[in-house]
Amino acid sequence: MEHAAHWYFDHAATSPLREVAKQAWLAHAGLLNPGGQYAAGRAARAALESAREQVAALLGCAPIEVIFTSSGTESNNIALRGIAATVAAQHADRPPHIASAAIEHPAVAETVKALCTPAAKSRGGAVCTHVPLVVDPDGIVRDTVSTKSPVDIATLMWANNETGAIQPVAEFAAAAAAAGAAVHIDATQAVGKIPLDLGSLPWTTVALSAHKFGGPRGVGVLCAKKSPPLAPVLTGGGQQRGIRPGTVDVAGAVATAAALAEAVAEIPTVEPRVRALRDRLARGIMEQIPDTVIHTPLDDPQAALAGHLHLSFPGAEADSLLFIADMRQIAVSSGSACHAGVNRPSDTLLAMGVSEPVARSAMRFTLGHDTTDQAVDYVLDNIAAIVATARTAGMA
Repeated sequence: MEHAAHWYFDHAATSPLREVAKQAWLAHAGLLNPGGQYAAGRAARAALESAREQVAALLGCAPIEVIFTSSGTESNNIALRGIAATVAAQHADRPPHIASAAIEHPAVAETVKALCTPAAKSRGGAVCTHVPLVVDPDGIVRDTVSTKSPVDIATLMWANNETGAIQPVAEFAAAAAAAGAAVHIDATQAVGKIPLDLGSLPWTTVALSAHKFGGPRGVGVLCAKKSPPLAPVLTGGGQQRGIRPGTVDVAGAVATAAALAEAVAEIPTVEPRVRALRDRLARGIMEQIPDTVIHTPLDDPQAALAGHLHLSFPGAEADSLLFIADMRQIAVSSGSACHAGVNRPSDTLLAMGVSEPVARSAMRFTLGHDTTDQAVDYVLDNIAAIVATARTAGMA
């Protein structure tokens, strides 16, 4: 489908706002402060709690565990920093040990990095020790914290934002919990794409972002168990269990619940259709450009998100590929949107063992619920010329 005069293939960065979310936001935009004790405040609070209950039911957790934030990045920060501070208070004799892999989104990777530097203590936080987890060539973390002792905090994304590789979250969380570690899951890419039931696995915190499944930008969700309690990262009026104080965006919360409900309901029909489009796109590209290197695991339908296709065109710089594609009205990315403008190879691909030159030639197509056959046809009609032109420009 066209968006802003482009054929849009960057749903992993932002999925266009769903009409149901837009209408829900408009219907509730006039509500006032949900903390007010008067009638208007009670009306706002009722709408907010209804959204909280709906999100909880869709995710498989309790309403009190649902906390609205401003983004997935904020949710990841509150979770990891809050857990680290709690663990540090429990183990004054040593720094907390936090296990993570190189494939994590910057919202997690940079937070872990910040927690593992001396400056963390000067900011009033804990100084952690990093325990690296091994990534296999398919971009999947099969390593578990049960073999790495002690580990106090274990974090893993549910699905990778670049390759779409689905991680063995259930096994990972079970092993981490059995080892006594707090478990944080970044579910930002997975929610609304594959069925999730938080009630089926042990976890401490889970982060997601509304705009990844067609909700409004500027709304995130943090699911947080009541025990162990998260040390507050922010201080304020005590809203949302004191974990995320501040007046909640009621209209944003309601719109998020509406978008999530529609996305989850569509999974059984939309995901097979999107996977078929993705696979046709992959086959068409390989037929035209046989030396294409595909990074998304495609052999097993359960190994990756249906809409992801991450690949490299050796000899072509990613920046050139994106610029030329944009000139041809194709909106695509080289990987994480949070790395936009940074000309360096993907940490995820490097962790998978991809060479730096090949990693620098990466292009990510991500399809969504509104992607059409015509959009795939358009890419296949143009991709050979895009790659040829980029290869003529050469590598920087």
